[in-house]
Amino acid sequence: MPHTYCHNTLHIVFSTKERRASIPEDFQAQFWAYVAGVCRNLGILPHAIGGTENHIHLLVQIPAILPVAKAVSVIKANSSRWASGRGKRFRWQQGYGAFSVGQSVVPGVVRYIQNQKIHHRKVDFETEFTGFLKKQGIEFDPKFVFD
Repeated sequence: MPHTYCHNTLHIVFSTKERRASIPEDFQAQFWAYVAGVCRNLGILPHAIGGTENHIHLLVQIPAILPVAKAVSVIKANSSRWASGRGKRFRWQQGYGAFSVGQSVVPGVVRYIQNQKIHHRKVDFETEFTGFLKKQGIEFDPKFVFD
């Protein structure tokens, strides 16, 4: 086959260092827009980016030639540097979650990301994230998920 065909849409989630409230609400729109720009510069299609004071969700389509770990690393490094350059004491946690998303559920995941503020009135980040792991059948030790 002479061509590569790939539909690599992922819901990526990661937290601020120690889940600190490091992304104030009045800074979020600007921050999410910056992260979207980093994605586009990498050739990543951002369907939705959002979150709360202590974590971010990205629904992105990653090109076949870009490893997920590299994409997340570049997004974290650039956004952290950018936030720190605007007077924020900012760091991301070391790890991340990346969950595959079929094309048919993309609109629902977009809505989910856009409604994070409402969602987190009922569910905290830790419960949300471990729920993703369980739903995907990913084995984990709760002691090590949030180091």
